[in-house]
Amino acid sequence: EDFLTLIFKAMMKDTLNSSHPVSSAVQSSEQIEEMFDTLSYIKGASLLLMLKHYLTKDVFQAGIEVYLHNHNYGTAKSDDLWDSMNEITNGTLDVKKMMKTWIVHKGFPLVTVVRKGKIISVQQEKFLYRVEPENWTSDASYLWHIPLTYITNRCNFTHCTNAYLLDQKSGM
Repeated sequence: EDFLTLIFKAMMKDTLNSSHPVSSAVQSSEQIEEMFDTLSYIKGASLLLMLKHYLTKDVFQAGIEVYLHNHNYGTAKSDDLWDSMNEITNGTLDVKKMMKTWIVHKGFPLVTVVRKGKIISVQQEKFLYRVEPENWTSDASYLWHIPLTYITNRCNFTHCTNAYLLDQKSGM
């Protein structure tokens, strides 16, 4: 319950145009200090939970083990974690490509789902709680690779979860 409260607070901050990405190039020590805030830590944890759910617990755990083994007693960057996950998925999913869309963009997507008969369509756009005119920038180029999971009436949640990666502005 406390974690959810933190997530919602971070999401509220992340909806503002004055937010910042989880990962970005820095030029000074002040910029480094600015990056290590609640938003970065909570959003980062949320993104790892999303990835764990999408990959499954066992695949995610194996990726973490590869990452820790490859970088024990050394330094690492975010790409190293994604590369370790890619080793485990054997090219079935480009985890680095997917996660880059989440860590280099500020904010998060709003996904709209529309059902017409048996046809389901999904669309994404950047969610903004309110626009701050002095900090406004165009977000038309923002595109996330959004892992969506769903079930149908032919199965139950624990035995028949389907997955779809929305990597375009809209899809079916």
